[in-house]
Amino acid sequence: MKFSTNEDVEAPIDAVFDMLCEFDRFERSAMRRGAEVQRRDQMAAPGVGMLWQAAFDLRGKRREMEVEMAVFDRPNEMVLESTSPGILGTTSFELIALSRSRTRVLVQLEIKPLNLSSRLLVQSLKLAKSSLTKKFKLRVAEYAKAMEERYAGRA
Repeated sequence: MKFSTNEDVEAPIDAVFDMLCEFDRFERSAMRRGAEVQRRDQMAAPGVGMLWQAAFDLRGKRREMEVEMAVFDRPNEMVLESTSPGILGTTSFELIALSRSRTRVLVQLEIKPLNLSSRLLVQSLKLAKSSLTKKFKLRVAEYAKAMEERYAGRA
């Protein structure tokens, strides 16, 4: 199952990529939503090999996940691979400079089930795909707007 969208951000590509690299902010946001998140690597700078362990409740069941940075190509692309018992996930962020002060962010999320119980979970998600797609696009748009506001506040 795949979700994808793109948003244009009124900020230079380097600034947008830097904001996408604020992993502490993402960790705190997930924790505010009830997830447990722990950084598992000792890397000082962002890059391939960064690793997180996460646990959260989804559809009435506790889910555990490991997230690893698979691709880190500053300022063009970032890919995170998620593994959990039964499900593989890939989240990619691709940035394209439209001008000196405008950047297009392409976001893709792909979920692949590995066993029968996760196939049932993904199948139930497919039944709600249109509403999940709307929520996905709305969240990405809200985050793009927040990045614009943060950049405007800095400039």
